[in-house]
Amino acid sequence: MAALKYAGMDDTDSEDELPPGWEERSTTDGWVYYANHEEMKTQWEHPKTGKKKRCAGALPYGWEQETDDKGQIVYVDHINKRRTYFDPRQAFTVEDVQLKPKRFDGNSSALEVLHGRDLSDRLVIVTGANSGIGFETARSFALHGAHVILACRNQSRASKAARLITEEWSKARVEAMTLDLASLRSVREFAEVFKARKLPLHVLVCNAGVCTQPWRLTEDGLESTFQICHLAHFYLVQLLLDVLRLSAPARVVVVSSESHRFTDLMDTCGKVDLNLLSPPQKQYWSMLAYNRAKLCNVLFSSELNRRMAPFGVTCNALHPGNMMYTAIHRSWWLMTLLFTFARPFTKSMQQGAATTVYCAVAPELEGIGGMYFNNCFRCLPSPQAQDTTAALSLWELSERLIQERSTPPAGARTL
Repeated sequence: MAALKYAGMDDTDSEDELPPGWEERSTTDGWVYYANHEEMKTQWEHPKTGKKKRCAGALPYGWEQETDDKGQIVYVDHINKRRTYFDPRQAFTVEDVQLKPKRFDGNSSALEVLHGRDLSDRLVIVTGANSGIGFETARSFALHGAHVILACRNQSRASKAARLITEEWSKARVEAMTLDLASLRSVREFAEVFKARKLPLHVLVCNAGVCTQPWRLTEDGLESTFQICHLAHFYLVQLLLDVLRLSAPARVVVVSSESHRFTDLMDTCGKVDLNLLSPPQKQYWSMLAYNRAKLCNVLFSSELNRRMAPFGVTCNALHPGNMMYTAIHRSWWLMTLLFTFARPFTKSMQQGAATTVYCAVAPELEGIGGMYFNNCFRCLPSPQAQDTTAALSLWELSERLIQERSTPPAGARTL
């Protein structure tokens, strides 16, 4: 007490009340610090209690954080039309204690997973982001400040999706870029345009896919389900590896499916069989092609993480959820009819996007990869998806197909 009296700090009844000349402030990310105007210094610890504090949760509804002409942080209350330099969350500060991360599940939504997160320093690419899970994933990132690129085949639909997000929040940084995964040329052009902008890349979400498609070959001579769901994403990652490494820590998220459990890719020699992945029309069954492509996703994710984790780039695969109504089944009338009747019992797109955004930004997954998630929980993939020999064989086959069917741009990195 003598020390407090000497410092002039014993003249208040409350231990949280600041002594004369001190002011409580907060940083942009909500941490409280204390300014001593007499000695012109700042510190994290409360001058009387020695405790550290942080602001609790996100800004109240209707409030937004901005920067004034002098570079100072100002808080805007859009509901009551007022501005203040005082963080309204400072009325609800909590002591800095180690909190366990909230546990999310199949009922969680993407917005719940991201609640209170400031992603203004992140750039995210989401493939197939003009509808379904991809749109909700991109929307959730953008509404939390991230710069989001919607990489889509149809530029018109992608631009419309971007407009919907900016109509919801005028300051959302979201844009559309053309990426047709049925064309390796288009993948290369997308990568060249993106890299020319000298932007970072913190999260790459390989979301786009097709299901129950009639048999057709792409312009590269490969079965479309295999190329769109796996090979084109493999090529895209290869072309953007340098950017991901320079942006580390960075994450690649691969949207797979539980249907990967119902197939295998190996031939009698223990190699991944291209005839299974890109079969002739007489041997083609659309659902089996989808299952095989989803198994490729998990194997690719595992091998990519093994090669890139030492450079700060991690990768995880996921299943977005069971019985989810999306447009991915539109090519098969029977599946569309089934999901139409089941729609009242299916997960929403926001719930479907939850696991994707969890894998992309969860703090507890920083530096951790090579895993498979379902409903925001880690689970074991099929035994075939855990086969490291199959993962390596698929990688080598994918590299060979890319080399045969595409001329990589100068400076492209291979692993």
